[in-house]
Amino acid sequence: GCLITKGTDLSAGRMVGLAACISAMLLQRTDYASRVLPNLPDFPVWGGLIVVLLVMAVFGAVNGCVIAFLKVPPFIATLGMQTIVYGLCSVLTDNQPMGGYKESYTNVANGSLFTIGDFKFPFLALIAVAVGVYMWFLYNKTRHGKYMYAIGGNENAAQVAGVNVPATLIRIYVLASVMYALGGFLLGAKAGGASTATGFGYELEAIAACTIGGVSTNGGVGKVSGVLIGVMVFEVLKICLQFMGVDPAYTFIVQGLVIIVAVALDLRKYLAKK
Repeated sequence: GCLITKGTDLSAGRMVGLAACISAMLLQRTDYASRVLPNLPDFPVWGGLIVVLLVMAVFGAVNGCVIAFLKVPPFIATLGMQTIVYGLCSVLTDNQPMGGYKESYTNVANGSLFTIGDFKFPFLALIAVAVGVYMWFLYNKTRHGKYMYAIGGNENAAQVAGVNVPATLIRIYVLASVMYALGGFLLGAKAGGASTATGFGYELEAIAACTIGGVSTNGGVGKVSGVLIGVMVFEVLKICLQFMGVDPAYTFIVQGLVIIVAVALDLRKYLAKK
């Protein structure tokens, strides 16, 4: 959504990290010796998820307001938010890694809906499908989706046509932050731990996956199906590099090259149309 409106969100990775850390603080076992909040009573998993979603939505709303009303370029606004969120995460966690999660929390990411022989259909796959379907419906079948593409095509024309640009932008960045919250919540459950390093560089992976999936950096172009394919291609690329025994440090180089090449190809298409 951010890219379709010619914006970007560089705070994504750090928001995922903060969401994972807040989830960790709320959902540690009550008998765990190193609990961050030792006086917190047993907290339900769904309650932890709601708290994380609400907290991250506030950061998204701030991003949206700064971009919509103060006219700060999204790149700068979200870069500032990235630093703020990282600092806040460091303060909250005292830069200490956290673990000792409740089994009901880790089961969200590691459990499966059903098993047929050796095949397991994990909860994560179900959540991914549900989010994909929801985003497809939002982008293609709602007024918000049409407004989003209109802003990406030409913001001034959208404003003249009666689109409430500030409200739409705020909704876009709030929804993005809610998705980061869900991602951080699930990442913490999957990893079994969280720290200030959680989610580092995820915004680069998101941009790369979107550009591979056909989302134009010039705005107004992009499909949910393309993004999902881009994510899968990017993950397969990383898995292949791991199987080939490539040093993990080199994956960052590959990611950077993929982003540059994908954007360059996209710009060539854009210039050819003009």
